[in-house]
Amino acid sequence: MISDDTTLFLADFGVSVVAGATTGLGILDMPSELIVDGQVLSTDYTLTCETSKFGNLLYGSSITVDSTAYTVRSASLLSDGKFTVLSLQKN
Repeated sequence: MISDDTTLFLADFGVSVVAGATTGLGILDMPSELIVDGQVLSTDYTLTCETSKFGNLLYGSSITVDSTAYTVRSASLLSDGKFTVLSLQKN
């Protein structure tokens, strides 16, 4: 369980995240790709962010990460609920 201030954790590795009027930091991970017959069908990105700021985003929500627009595909809480992992698709 992370008992420290989550903003301190994100300050080291985080990039800017904006969803509507909410701003914060998140950690954007390398994309995973679904490849069939040598062609990329889809690329998913994951963003670890504070649940208190971005945990309410639903499928289809718009979010900007490090000045790039994405659409939320899914959201899931991490162990203690302080962080949410968003699966994103680049617009």
